[in-house]
Parts: sequence; structure tokens; C-alpha cells
Amino acid sequence: MSGAVEARIAELGLTLPEVVPPLASYQPAVQSGVYVYTAGQLPMVEGKLAVTGKVGAEVTPEEAKDLARTCALNALAAVKSVAGDLDRIARVVKVVGFVASAPDFTGQPGVINGASELLGEVLGDKGVHARSAVGVAVLPLDAPVEVEFQVELTEA
Repeated sequence: MSGAVEARIAELGLTLPEVVPPLASYQPAVQSGVYVYTAGQLPMVEGKLAVTGKVGAEVTPEEAKDLARTCALNALAAVKSVAGDLDRIARVVKVVGFVASAPDFTGQPGVINGASELLGEVLGDKGVHARSAVGVAVLPLDAPVEVEFQVELTEA
């Protein structure tokens, strides 16, 4: 079933992907009460990372920002897998973004804006959230970026 949120995703020329299978011993998302917490989502497309490396070295900030959008779409798919319907999102509470950064790269907030801006485009005011953008030495599979969400749901 697809509702208004998925229709908006389609209007933007995007497709909600299948849930990325876990790379280790965890679930893509879990629900606790009215909250859904996603696992960190990599910019996987059809089971693969299109780009690897450090932002500010092998990966440009602009490429990384686009990859953060992909992470956000993957996180929305993970939310749907437990909520059943993205229209149940009351609001995005928190976004945490990790950027595998070259030692002198300090533009992590601009990279994670890719995820934040996508949430605004798709969810409007419900997509406004608190956020952390953190630079790290390395991410799983040498991914340039990883994003996780906490969302609040309406009652089913």
C-alpha cells in the first residue's frame, strides 16, 4: 500500500527501495511504543555501494550529499518495514549522520543536509528534526556516509 508520503517520493522522481538486509546481527528498524529507531543505513542501491572512500579525498562533498539522500530513502524503507505505512510518521525526531572523512574535511553538516533536505521535501514540517553530523575515520564497507533516524508514529 502506498499513501501520500510514497506518492510524494514518486513526485520527486525517487523510488522507495526494498529494505537493505542487515550486514550483521541486528534489525533494519525496531519499534518501541510510538517510536521507530532505524539501524544506520548505508547508501546501498540494489545491494551495492556505488561509491566508497573518504569524503574530502576520494568522494566529493556533493557526491556525499547525494549519498546521504540515498541513506535517508533506505531509512524510510526501514521505517515502513515496521510501521506498515509511511503516512503514520507523526514527525522525524532525530537524525544522526556519520561521514567517513579525510583528516582535514570539516563539512559534515553539509553532507548530512542531503538526508535532512530529503526529509523536508518528502514530509514537510513532519520532517523537521534534531540532528548530529559526525566525522569518523571509517564506516562499514568503506561507505562514505551512514544515516540513522528516530521517528514518532501516529497510532495505527
